[in-house]
Amino acid sequence: MRGGKIGDFAVRGGKIGDFAVRGGKIGDFAVRGGTASRAVRGSKLTLAVCAFLLLQLLCVSPVRGAVADSFYVAQISDSLFALMKGKSYPAGCKVARSQLRYVHVYHYDNRGKVHEGELVCNKAIALDLLDIFRQLFIARYPIEKIRLIDEYGGDDGKSMRDNNSSCFCYRVTSGFKVLSKHAQGLAVDINTFYNPCVRKTKKGTVVQPSNAGVYCDRTKSFPYKIEKGDLCYELFKKHGFKWGGEWRSVKDYQHFEK
Repeated sequence: MRGGKIGDFAVRGGKIGDFAVRGGKIGDFAVRGGTASRAVRGSKLTLAVCAFLLLQLLCVSPVRGAVADSFYVAQISDSLFALMKGKSYPAGCKVARSQLRYVHVYHYDNRGKVHEGELVCNKAIALDLLDIFRQLFIARYPIEKIRLIDEYGGDDGKSMRDNNSSCFCYRVTSGFKVLSKHAQGLAVDINTFYNPCVRKTKKGTVVQPSNAGVYCDRTKSFPYKIEKGDLCYELFKKHGFKWGGEWRSVKDYQHFEK
């Protein structure tokens, strides 16, 4: 977690969960400079926040309640940008910080447990992702992990092997002048270990992540599988994304881009 915390309740980008900043206040909490990323001061928790915390302690998932409304977009804070530097945002990055947004979501895993998720994307798709992940959450669509790729040192391979879902990661592909969609923050990879990228070359088949070969057979049934017609596919397509699983030369089953 980055920023302030009240119990397990994250405070980021001018919000405490689903409580937006209005007139410099969040419930009974005073906010300095329109943000509650560092310090939260006030006399007491509001009844709504208390109810949310109680629900979390009881492991209750109020789909249309506080958790379902705790999806938001924020600008990249100084503390987050410091974390990104040298990882997803290396020296020489040509994407301006102002072009990126932090997206805060919740998601279910395939055991029905609720997790907090966070990713960085291009501001052009931030609201798309907010709606997509909210709808996936309401439907309890399973996503195992949505963590900042910086937690993996900006290493896409490590992130994929851990079945992490992520978006922005700046890297220049050798031999190409145009930035990749991930480098621009315009592509999202979902449940990466179970939905590998499969590329056929003259030397053979290349699978990413390298240890996910068993999941190249899309006729089989297994957890976290993305396929044409499922909810994840339909929501991304509805928002104008292309799915790598429909490409001809490469099959990138985890990948959605715009």
